[in-house]
Amino acid sequence: MNSVSVPGDQKSSSGNTGSPNPGEPVYLAIGLIRKPHGVRGEMDLEVWTDFPDRIKAGRIVFVGEKHLPMTIRSVRQKPPLLLIAFEGCEDRNQASLFRNKILYGKSTETPLLPEGEYYHHQLIGLQVLDVNRQTLGRVADIIDTPANDVIVIRTMDDQEILLPFVAEVVLEISIRDGWIRVQPQEWE
Repeated sequence: MNSVSVPGDQKSSSGNTGSPNPGEPVYLAIGLIRKPHGVRGEMDLEVWTDFPDRIKAGRIVFVGEKHLPMTIRSVRQKPPLLLIAFEGCEDRNQASLFRNKILYGKSTETPLLPEGEYYHHQLIGLQVLDVNRQTLGRVADIIDTPANDVIVIRTMDDQEILLPFVAEVVLEISIRDGWIRVQPQEWE
């Protein structure tokens, strides 16, 4: 459930930023349960969300491909991980059933982002247009890098174009209309 900000002073027509639109996923991955920890049903959780403070006791989350609903019993820090336990999961054997399962939250529960910020899942699949509004392809992925995010565009002929998510390249985003307008870089 990573998010990106539109760099610079770009225009944005985001529609319902942070709210699920038709075609958006119902569940968003928030972490990966690694292995049991100790003998009281706790598990190591590798956190994938930008909002780890929302992983707290009493919250209902969903585990694995079948999205098994579970209520969080407890959460505590074990940097860089969290230790998490579910209600009804009282020992190491029960906790081991959740090993290497993805932990999900409902997309309807994601926090609203400020104007000009987007969740990755909102950008994946958008049509990518150049400055002349010619189609380059669709957003296939977003890569997090230390300098800036990178948009992976899949072209009609199944090629990849990588563009940095920076103000000079990403000119405008319209989630509502399903497109991103970019200025591809010219290399000499």
